[in-house]
Parts: sequence; structure tokens; C-alpha cells
Amino acid sequence: MNGKQRPVLEEGKDYYVENGFMVFTERYHRKRGHCCQSGCRHCPYGFRREK
Repeated sequence: MNGKQRPVLEEGKDYYVENGFMVFTERYHRKRGHCCQSGCRHCPYGFRREK
């Protein structure tokens, strides 16, 4: 391990499950503090992946 602890995630606040997949909420992304540029559904940073 690298010494970093993973944050505790709360279902319904940080993520929800849809069709067996975890969907991260805007709250989770803001807590993480940066955009991963994956085109996340609830991205608060405005990144949109080209189709």
C-alpha cells in the first residue's frame, strides 16, 4: 500500500448502483477533487467525452 486511505463511500450519497454498475455522484467527484476525463455522468467539472 502507498499509505493513502480510501474514503468511505456512502451508497445513495456518493454512488448508486444501476444495472450492476456503480455510478458516482457529483458529491463523490467533488470530494475526489479532480476530473479523471472519463466522461462521467455526473461530472461537476464540465468534461464531456466526444461521441
